Amino acid sequence: MFTGKCECTKIQYQVDGEINDFSHCHCSQCRRLHGAAFATFAGVKRNDFSYLCGETELACYTSSKSQQRVFCRNCGSNIMATLTDEPDTFYLAMGTIDGNPPCPPPYHIFVGSKAPWYVINDNAKQFDTFPEDER
Repeated sequence: MFTGKCECTKIQYQVDGEINDFSHCHCSQCRRLHGAAFATFAGVKRNDFSYLCGETELACYTSSKSQQRVFCRNCGSNIMATLTDEPDTFYLAMGTIDGNPPCPPPYHIFVGSKAPWYVINDNAKQFDTFPEDER
């Protein structure tokens, strides 16, 4: 079990399970929405996730026909991304997670559109798009 929250703490959540997917997304949308070289996400089972408080503070942005971004309407913290193709999984923004929960090995996605000024310096697997698209 682990918890997380937005910057203003109006939104708080709990996950009664484990992180089963750990990715660094370099797509242009994630870079813009997170204001960083990439966004790091923790995939968790939807059924393991619950809000402790702040559901009324949530706002959503449909960033593509298959993806919705959930954020705090007060402080703007990115809480998660959801994919219509994966309705049983929530992709939590790692920056909102408290502490240091165990994570599976990381991987990089959408490296084909990464920021040209950022150099990936780890040995994690890299995919130009989604991993399943490259199999």
